Amino acid sequence: MLTAKGKYSLKALTHLAALEPGETTQAIEIAESNNIPKKFLDAILGDLRNAGIVYSRKGPGGGYMLARAPRDVKIGHVIRTIDGPLAPIACASRTAYRPCSDCKDVKSCTVRLMMTKVRDAMSDVLDRVTLADMVAMGD
Repeated sequence: MLTAKGKYSLKALTHLAALEPGETTQAIEIAESNNIPKKFLDAILGDLRNAGIVYSRKGPGGGYMLARAPRDVKIGHVIRTIDGPLAPIACASRTAYRPCSDCKDVKSCTVRLMMTKVRDAMSDVLDRVTLADMVAMGD
């Protein structure tokens, strides 16, 4: 499930995607426009900056902007950056696999097999959709 942090990161990114190329905005404007708690948004923007998804500039005329074009930002990458693996349970994850302590046979576990299908379906959608695609959905 998408966490509040993941949801707010997508809201913030769609806000930034609406700016003219090279234009910046302050975190407080993003927070107020999208009903996101400012302190929470500051942490999210820091994570997005560290991942190279957003760029921040200090001083007069500073603020936040996308580090690359919206068409080059995959939603799956954003969600993994903020929330971690897409798999609903650890034994179905490709990047953070951990076997369940109660599982006797990982290879034939029907729960793991089903959740692997869920992970694959989510990944298929989220890794194809870009920030530009997401913004266009609202138009």
